[in-house]
Amino acid sequence: MVSVAENAGSKPDAAWGAVLSMALCVAMLIASEFMPVSLLTPMAEGLGATEGQTGQAISISGLFAVLASLLITTVAGTLNRKWVMVAMTGFMLLSLALVAAAPNFAVLMIGRALLGICIGGFWALATAVIMRLVPESDVPRALALMYGGQAIAAAFAAPIGSYLGGMFGWREVFWALTPIVAINLVWHVIALPSLPARQKQDFRAMFDLLKRSYFLRGLMACMLSWGSAFTMFTYLRPFLEQVTGVDVTALSILLLLLGCAGFIGTWAAGRFLKGNVAPFLKLPALVMGGATVGLLLFGFSPIAAGLFMMIWGAMNTMFSVIWMTWMSQNADDTPEAAGSLMVAAIQTSILLGAVVGGLLLDGISIQATFIGSVVLAVLAFVLIGNGQRMLKSA
Repeated sequence: MVSVAENAGSKPDAAWGAVLSMALCVAMLIASEFMPVSLLTPMAEGLGATEGQTGQAISISGLFAVLASLLITTVAGTLNRKWVMVAMTGFMLLSLALVAAAPNFAVLMIGRALLGICIGGFWALATAVIMRLVPESDVPRALALMYGGQAIAAAFAAPIGSYLGGMFGWREVFWALTPIVAINLVWHVIALPSLPARQKQDFRAMFDLLKRSYFLRGLMACMLSWGSAFTMFTYLRPFLEQVTGVDVTALSILLLLLGCAGFIGTWAAGRFLKGNVAPFLKLPALVMGGATVGLLLFGFSPIAAGLFMMIWGAMNTMFSVIWMTWMSQNADDTPEAAGSLMVAAIQTSILLGAVVGGLLLDGISIQATFIGSVVLAVLAFVLIGNGQRMLKSA
């Protein structure tokens, strides 16, 4: 690690080992949060629940992530941020164990609630922690390294999860994650330096930010876009099984295609997302909503389904970059308050998307779930327009 730091022109005390530990934590968080997507059907069967009910395992983690993201910096107060991060990883480890051993639906939901606390707390503090681990000039590189964990998990967690779940069972998939998270927890303890609290989050900063009409509009558009995405994504497996008619192997391949397409989206975001972000804001709703329409019309064909899933997956990774860039440009004077609000907004959307999609699936059909996703995408597209009303200079 020292040689990497020196080659990057870093100071000798740059904590690159800690950055890598954060990247692993991101990968495990993403894998843990969305693993039920690839295991939805067998989890529902194993717990004696419907697929719509089991989908709420994602919504409950979203609910607690919202609460944690808004409260973590206040509740943590003067606690050393190193030990807050260690505690968040401990919650993830406990969550995985509870989910893997869950004898019933109630225990599953408790485990997912603990994961939600970890998700909200981690993401609300992650960027601020990274900024303290390396010199200012190395922060972009460190952030890219940390988000690399997200890209890897998005590409491989779902297909590997569905494949191993078919071979060994869904509980074994969650058990398999626990030793990795345990190693990550120990790595945090060793690699993270002491990070004394600097300043408590003031709720007034968040309320003041919400009074800015351009930011509130942007936040609402972001929520509609994310809600659309997760109304569809949470119930993708039932669609592929019921409409496309794939087996576990084909399902794993399709999910792998979706995930790997995300690397294309990451490259495209870095290549084309420069300057004025307004024209890009409507792209996630437009492209991902369009891909969902494509699945509704042609999803009976595995080849067509794979194509539209790749389009969806590529835009999915651009999605975060586009909206986080908007946040950094339009709330640069209060980035911590904006970050807490963005995490809360995104997790609320994941929650609502899973709830609405599950109700439509159980009450009507999987096609109704996907139509609901398209409706939310249309609402987001209309609200965004040309994007200019989302900018502080407008």
